[in-house]
Amino acid sequence: MAERLTVARPYAEAVFALAQEEKALKQWAERLVLMRMVSENAQMRAFLDNPRVDASEKIAAFMAIGGERLGEEGKRLIEVLIQSKRLGLLPEIETLFDRLKDNAENTVQAVIETALPIDEAQIAALKALLSKKTGKNVEAEVRVKPELIGGTRIRVGDRVIDASVKERLAEMARALYA
Repeated sequence: MAERLTVARPYAEAVFALAQEEKALKQWAERLVLMRMVSENAQMRAFLDNPRVDASEKIAAFMAIGGERLGEEGKRLIEVLIQSKRLGLLPEIETLFDRLKDNAENTVQAVIETALPIDEAQIAALKALLSKKTGKNVEAEVRVKPELIGGTRIRVGDRVIDASVKERLAEMARALYA
């Protein structure tokens, strides 16, 4: 995985520089999502992996699906990736681009998992608390996970705050068996 990230880094940095120059970070993030989704489609993947299909045909097929949403710059990126046989790096390019974008926008991504649905006010309060702790703007994805039994688990980057009933029970079990 580290090797793939190393190979993908120059592509992500080039796309990021272009996106900053165009003041189109959000649009490029959306383009990369679309590119990755198209490339990961099972039928498209079989077509793209077929050695009998010419690179120009692969590019044309990719553009037929992505079309205007990819734009000229997106088409050029697809051309470069297909011709260099590196289209499979799109997930890593997208990940690295998102990190660069978040850093430039002073934003951090959070995943908030709760046992029960929470309302917008609770989400806003959690985001405000996380923003205060991290010193960054927080974009949060909220997921309902009934297996937590109760409480909340929050992931911000590589940090996890687990205040779920499931974790508390696991801690009690570890203490009893220790």
